[in-house]
Amino acid sequence: MRMQYPQPSLAQGFQSLSEFAEHLTTSVDIVFPVIHGRYGEDGGIQELLEEYNIPFVGTGSNECRQAFDKYDASLELSKQGFITVPNFLVQGNEGNESELSKWFSRNQLDPYSGKVVVKPARAGSSIGVKVAYGVLDSLTKADEIISEGIDDKVLIEIFLEGGSEFTAIVLDVGSGLDCHPVVLLPTEVELQFHGSVDITEKDAIFNYRRKYLPTQQVAYHTPPRFPIDVIETIREGASLLFQRLGLRDFARIDGWFLPNSVHMSSSSESKFGRTELGNIIFTDINLISGMEQTSFLFQQSSKVGFSHSNILQTIIYRACLRFPNLASFSSGSSHLPRRSKSAQISKAFSINESTRKVFVIFGGDTSERQVSLMSGTNVWLNLQAFDDLEVTPCLLAPTSEFVSGVDSNNKESDVSSRTVWSLPYSLVLRHTTEEVIAACMEAIEPARAAVTSQLRNKVIDNLMEGLTKHNWFTGFDIADEPPRRFSLDQWIKLAKEVQATVFIAVHGGIGEDGTLQSLLEAERVPYTGPGVISSKTCMDKVATSLALNHLATLGVHTINKDVWRKEDLIKMPILGMWHDLTSKLQCETLCIKPARDGCSTGVARLCCAKDLEVYVKALDDCLLRIPSNSLSKAHGMIEMPNPPPDQLIFEPFIETDEIIVSSKSMNENGHHLMWKGHSRWVEITVGVIGKRGSMHSLSPSITVKETGDILSLEEKFQGGTGINLTPPPLSIISKEALERCKEYIELIANTLQLEGFSRIDAFVNVDSGEVLIIEVNTVPGMTPSTVLIHQALSEQPPVFPHQFFRMLLDLASERST
Repeated sequence: MRMQYPQPSLAQGFQSLSEFAEHLTTSVDIVFPVIHGRYGEDGGIQELLEEYNIPFVGTGSNECRQAFDKYDASLELSKQGFITVPNFLVQGNEGNESELSKWFSRNQLDPYSGKVVVKPARAGSSIGVKVAYGVLDSLTKADEIISEGIDDKVLIEIFLEGGSEFTAIVLDVGSGLDCHPVVLLPTEVELQFHGSVDITEKDAIFNYRRKYLPTQQVAYHTPPRFPIDVIETIREGASLLFQRLGLRDFARIDGWFLPNSVHMSSSSESKFGRTELGNIIFTDINLISGMEQTSFLFQQSSKVGFSHSNILQTIIYRACLRFPNLASFSSGSSHLPRRSKSAQISKAFSINESTRKVFVIFGGDTSERQVSLMSGTNVWLNLQAFDDLEVTPCLLAPTSEFVSGVDSNNKESDVSSRTVWSLPYSLVLRHTTEEVIAACMEAIEPARAAVTSQLRNKVIDNLMEGLTKHNWFTGFDIADEPPRRFSLDQWIKLAKEVQATVFIAVHGGIGEDGTLQSLLEAERVPYTGPGVISSKTCMDKVATSLALNHLATLGVHTINKDVWRKEDLIKMPILGMWHDLTSKLQCETLCIKPARDGCSTGVARLCCAKDLEVYVKALDDCLLRIPSNSLSKAHGMIEMPNPPPDQLIFEPFIETDEIIVSSKSMNENGHHLMWKGHSRWVEITVGVIGKRGSMHSLSPSITVKETGDILSLEEKFQGGTGINLTPPPLSIISKEALERCKEYIELIANTLQLEGFSRIDAFVNVDSGEVLIIEVNTVPGMTPSTVLIHQALSEQPPVFPHQFFRMLLDLASERST
C-alpha cells in the first residue's frame, strides 16, 4: 500500500468526471471518499467508482442512496422493525396544509404551536435544519429550504424533547464480503446553555456550527451517561442496522434515548429499541463520518485503543479485503501501528536518551482558549510523526477550574498554582477546554472509570473476534491511562527533570504575555517562540506601536490608538464619547478591540454612536456574542471575550477595497476575483520564522472575508470557511511590491526582537509595499486551517505541517544550547 505525503506539484484538474475516473484507474490502488453530503454520501461518487471498477472504501452506491435519504431510510428502518420518529414529507411545491394539519392532530401536536423539526431529506452536517411551530410555520420553513436550493424534498418531524442524543461509530472487522460490525463506545451529545438565552438558543439543535466549531453549548460524554443496558442496546441496534442496510467498512449512526417519562406514540409495541428504561430511536445514518482531528470517529476509536493512523489504516485494509487484486496488501504484516509517543504518560515522565521529550501546552482561561486547544492538538498530532520525539499533550486549566486552597485574589501566587493536566491520547480529542477538564474529572472518578473500563473491554473483545483473523492487524497502539494533574510549578520542574522542550500553544493570557516564558526561563526549560520582553511588548497593542513608531520613514507605519477602561465606557454618555473619539482619531468610522485579546475576539467596526451603544451594552451585559447584523453595517456574529476585557482600544477603521469571489472573472492564478483597487491597501497576515535578528518572512496571505469587515473565528481557524490567497495574486500586488513588503515585515520582526516564530497582521500598500501594522501574535494560531500552514507550503521547497512544527521545536532547542 502506497502511503505518501501529497506533493503540491501533483495537483491537477480534470475537465470531466470521466476523465478524473480514468486517471484514478491508473494512479491509485484504492479511493477513500471523504466528501460529506451530496455526491459524497448519496451514492454519486460511489457510482462513478463502481462504473470504472475502481476499489473504494465504504458503502456501495445503491445502499448509500437509500441511507442518505432520510425519508427513504426512515421507511426502511420501520420495515426492518426499528422505532422511527413520526414524520411528514413535503416534496417540491406540494405542501398540503390540510394533510399536515391531520398529521399534527394524529401526533397530538397543536396545529398553531406544535414544535417540530424541519430538515432537508438529503443533506448532511445538519445543514438547513430548522425548528418550527405549528402547521403554517412548518410549511414556511420547508419552503425556505426548497427555495434556498438545499433540497426539494423536506421532512417535518416531531421535536424530541426530554431525551438524550447519541452518536455511534460502527466498524466492520469482517473478511471479504462477510460483515462483522462492531459498535464502538457511543457518545452522548449534551446541549448546554449558560445564563440567559433567547428563544432561538432554547430551540437549539445539534447544528453545523455546534458540530464543527468550539462552543460551550455542547458537551460530549463517551461513553454516554446512560444505564449500561441502554448502551448495550444502542450497540446491538446500530450493529443490526449496519447489517440490514448493507453498509460497509464503517459508518456513524445517530439517534436518541427517550426515558420512559417521555411519551412518544407508536403504532407497534414490538419494535426494536424498546427497553424497560425507555426507547432508543435511530434517526440519521452517516455513510462518511467526519474526519476532523477531534471528530467522533477518532474520539471513539481512541477510547478503545486506536490512534488516528491505526483506525484509518484498519478501515482501508478491511476495504481491501473485498477486492481480489488488493489481497496482497492484506496478506502481509505491512500494517504496523507505530507506538503512540503520547500514549504512555508514565514513560513520558522518565529520562530516555534515545528520545527527546516534548510537552505541548495549550488551553488557558482567555477567550482564545478553544482555538488554543485546536492549535495544541494539531501540533501534538503532527510531532508524533517523528520517532525520536516523545510528545505529551498538556492542558493549562482555567483559573476557576478545580483550584483548591488558593486565594483567587492573589494573582501573583495564583500563577504557579495553576492546574496543568497531562493528558492521555483519547482525552485530548475534545472541542473545548471545559470538555477536556470534565473528561479528566470523569476519568479519575472511580465509579465512572469502572463503567468506562467495563464497556471498553467488551468493545475490545468484540473487535478482536474479527481483527485476530487478519495478519495485518498487529494490535492497538493507545494505552488506557488516566490523566495526571500538576500545579504549573510542579509541571515546569518535571519538564526540567526529564529535559523536555515546551511547545507553547497557549494563546493570550500567561501564554503570550511573557509570564509562562519567564517561569520556564527561571528553570532553564527551553520553549518555542519569542522571549519574555518581546512577548510582553507584542501582547500590548499600544506598546507594539510605540516600539515601531520610529520606523515610519523606512516604510513601516502604525495606527493611532485611544485606550479606554471598560468601566469608563459604561459610565460615559455615548454621544459625547463618540464625538470625542472621532475628533481625537480624526475619522468617521472606528474599530474597537480588546487591548489584550486576539483571534478577532471582540473586534468590531463602529459606524455611528448607535453602534457604540450596542457594543458597550454587550460589554455591560457580559454577552458571549453579538448577533449578526446588530450594528449598522452588515457583519457576522461577533464573539466576545469572556470575561469582558478591562481595557479596549479604539482605532480609525482602515478602509480597504473589498475583494469579491466571483464566477464571472478569473485571474492568472485561477481565482475568481473582483477587486476595484481604489484605496490601494489590502489586509495581509504573514508568518515570520527564524533566529533573533535574522527572522525570515513567509509569503503573506490575503484572506477574503465572507461577511462583514472583520474576519470571523471560523474564517481564521476553521476548515471550509474563508478564502486564503497565498501568495497574493499578481493582479492585486506586484512581485516587486510583495518583496518590499516582506522586507518591511522582517524589519518589524527584528525590531521587536522576535525569535522562533510569530504572525504579523498588517495592511499593505499594493504599489509601494509599505505596511501599516495591526498587531503581532507571538503565539499564533496553529490549527490545521491556519494561514501559517498555507504559507509554509508556499516555501520553496514546500515545508509540510509536521516539518514546520519540527522546525519550530528545533529553533527552541538551538536557542537553549
